[in-house]
Amino acid sequence: MDNKFIVSARKYRPQNFNTVVGQSHITTTLKNAIKNNQLAHAFLFCGPRGVGKTTCARILAKTINCLNQTPEGEACNTCSSCVSFDAGASMNIHELDAASNNSVDDIRSLVEQVRFAPQAGKYKVYIVDEVHMLSASAFNAFLKTLEEPPPYAIFILATTEKHKILPTILSRCQIFDFKRITTNDTVEHLEEIIGKEGIKADKASLQVIAQKSEGCMRDALSILDKIVSFTSGEVNYQNTLEHLNILDHDYYFKLLDSLIAQDMAGAILLYDEINRKGFEGDMVLNGFAEFIRNILVCKDARAIHLLDVVEGMQEKYRSVAASVSAGYLVSALNILNEAEVSFKMARNKRLHVELVIIKLNFLQQAIELSNQDGNIVKKKRVDGPVAINYKPVQPVQIVITSNTVVTPAGKLYVEEKKPVPEPQKVLEPVIKPQPIQAPQPQPAASAAYQPATQAGDTPAAIGGGKRNILDALRNKYGDRYSVEVVKDPIPVTLESLQPHWEHFIGKLKEEGKISQANAFATCTIDIVDDSTFTVRVDSTLQQKFIEQEKTVILDYLQRHHHNKFIVFNFVVNEGEREIVEKPLNSKERFEKMANKYPLLRTLRDNLKMDIDY
Repeated sequence: MDNKFIVSARKYRPQNFNTVVGQSHITTTLKNAIKNNQLAHAFLFCGPRGVGKTTCARILAKTINCLNQTPEGEACNTCSSCVSFDAGASMNIHELDAASNNSVDDIRSLVEQVRFAPQAGKYKVYIVDEVHMLSASAFNAFLKTLEEPPPYAIFILATTEKHKILPTILSRCQIFDFKRITTNDTVEHLEEIIGKEGIKADKASLQVIAQKSEGCMRDALSILDKIVSFTSGEVNYQNTLEHLNILDHDYYFKLLDSLIAQDMAGAILLYDEINRKGFEGDMVLNGFAEFIRNILVCKDARAIHLLDVVEGMQEKYRSVAASVSAGYLVSALNILNEAEVSFKMARNKRLHVELVIIKLNFLQQAIELSNQDGNIVKKKRVDGPVAINYKPVQPVQIVITSNTVVTPAGKLYVEEKKPVPEPQKVLEPVIKPQPIQAPQPQPAASAAYQPATQAGDTPAAIGGGKRNILDALRNKYGDRYSVEVVKDPIPVTLESLQPHWEHFIGKLKEEGKISQANAFATCTIDIVDDSTFTVRVDSTLQQKFIEQEKTVILDYLQRHHHNKFIVFNFVVNEGEREIVEKPLNSKERFEKMANKYPLLRTLRDNLKMDIDY
């Protein structure tokens, strides 16, 4: 029971500058300042958690009070001052946790202690940890002492959030910025520790631990202690992944292969396997996004040093990166980032991740469709006004000599058969009367136009020497157009309208529009004139059913009556008109209820309640 367990973060805390990991730029500066006797009176150590800020502050405090400093500026660890410091009994070093002692009174008591000179040693060192937690009043109370302390007093402030410290404090301190410890430095330090402890561990597992710690040595040592306890002293890659709840990169390689091959079923089944192992959707999205980032990094040899993966996996990453386009990787990262941001708001987490997998599955196809002849095509706008391409039609003009009288032969429909080339400009186009051949008689032509039957007939002979506009058109344009005379319109009567109306009802029933067919069958028709009639209905609902087919029935009747001006109106029978009650507001509903139940108004008055109208 005498051998009490001490966590590795405390047991292997550096005792001199040379053992500090990953902060050589700071330790070198401090050692040179000690050797040259150029110590500042106030230091500010800032940086992420677990990178050695407090450790360097303690080493600095011990070294400047060491009685036998080494030529390199290190503490000897054997003199009385170093021994008392290691035992925690030194009277020259004072540590203050500003997170719990952040009031003005705590700072005033610290300032009172500064007045007393050290009994042994040269300096009294005050280490204020988490200094950003001090209140504004405490900072102000500390300003004067920090600016002009006694020659034997040295202040070392440590913080993880430099931006929260007042500028007046920053200007009085010598600032040292600590950086995150790299993965390689962390792995080397862990290898040194497991060698001292006699632990079996492969390098791949140590690299996973270093990556999980994210540059924090204290976290890396804590993770190592947990895994050693979990595995009884044998640390390997698989049990490290299992303990840290990390997905193996093999799953991500399989998932990427399925997505590139557009094997949606295989990708979703692989996610189901991952989900059954207990991995949450946000962890899958985050891990896959980091995996895609590493693949993208491998696309360029200049950025290969940014690849942070387990040793032995670099070659596999490079081979996969060569087979995947950069456009796919960037688009996939964008989709994964948006999905990770909106993951917390999704009600069905599993479906949310599966939708992301489906998008990534068809992403390659979308990228291929957006390329034409090797060029990327911009997306078409669909939410704004789109210009309509049209071809201007050249107007047809006919100039007739003054001695020619035009006899209208009827209304015409002119149908274009061939594209008309752009006519050349003619200053004075004049149609001269020439003999023409007799055209073939049109079956639909009215008696108003009688074509010539002899080959020798001329326009002068037709109509007693008067020029006909139909002959002029045929003479100028030949067979480019077909000329048809409009059929005479059929007047709208009940006898002519009823068969077509019933035929249209039959068509509605065939299409399955039973409600509309019943509305057409139960209405009454009243003729107003030759092109207008009235539809009398019993309700507005019946009117709405007929209005849904109004355009179709009008077109149907106009074609069969040869009349484009046929219209009809609605008349709702007065006795069957629907009465729509106006909805009551809150006040009207309360008054209606109070009139029916008077005690309700009494209850409101007794309780002095205000009704929210």
